[in-house]
This record gives sequence, C-alpha cells and structure tokens, in this order.
Amino acid sequence: MSPVPHRVFRLLVLIWVGSALTIGYLVAPTLFATLERSVAGDVAARLFRFEAFIGVACGILSLTLCNVLVRRGASDYRKLRWLVVGMLLCVLIGYFGLQPFMDALRVQARAAGIDLANSVYAARFGMLHGISTLFYVVETLLGLALMWLLPAGVAPVPGTRPA
Repeated sequence: MSPVPHRVFRLLVLIWVGSALTIGYLVAPTLFATLERSVAGDVAARLFRFEAFIGVACGILSLTLCNVLVRRGASDYRKLRWLVVGMLLCVLIGYFGLQPFMDALRVQARAAGIDLANSVYAARFGMLHGISTLFYVVETLLGLALMWLLPAGVAPVPGTRPA
C-alpha cells in the first residue's frame, strides 16, 4: 500500500492538533495577559472560529482517509476513527453548538452599553464558556491520544526500497 494516504492522515492530524494546542493553550492566554479583556475576547473569538473551521475540515478529511485506509486493510486505523469522530463532535458541539449563544450574550451586553463581565449575562456566559472549554480540553486530549496512537511506520510497498 502506498504511504501517501498515511502521510496525508498524519499531516491532517498534525495541523488539527497543533493548531488547537497553539491557539487554545498559548495564543488565547497570551491575549488575555496582554490586552484589555474585551479586546482579547474579541480576538480570541475570531481565532477560535478559524480553529473550528480547521477542525471541521481536518476532521472530515481525516475521517474519510481513515475509512479508506481501513478498507485497504490498515486495521490500525479502526480505533483511530473513533478518536477522530470524538474530536469532530467536540468541535461541532463546543463551537457550532455553544458559540452562537455566547455571541448572542456578548451582542446583548454591548447593545445595552455594558461590558459583558459586568452585565446580567455574565453568569450565563461564564457557564457556556466553561462547557465550551470542557469540550475544547476533551478535543485536545483526544488529539494527543490520536497522535500517540498513530502507527509508527508504514510497511514498504513490495518491490520498492525503503526511503
């Protein structure tokens, strides 16, 4: 079997997990440490939106590749499919399910001319943010498990020399 699908799968997982770790655990905390809270929140929201689309694209492509590889006899990818499905569900629920409600609360607070943290919406926003964060943490933990469980190598194609 050609090593290309395996390598593409690894690349997709690397992009997805790497971007999630970078944005969620490095960039977002740095924004809140250096910028005014409302500005940091706006920038972080845009970055997490971008990250969600990366997650959906990489998730769908990775899941498709997993299925192709399993059909071609790469049984190691059977269990990896479930990790990809779990990560994809975390993105869909955590971002596309919860974020619209968080955005609506942010807009309502701004329409009232009040900072979100000092508004009547703060508690509800905090709860939704906590749930969203939990999904993000689970997504990244599943991603780390996925990286750890990636097959160590790909069997060479018969009749070729190893690279």
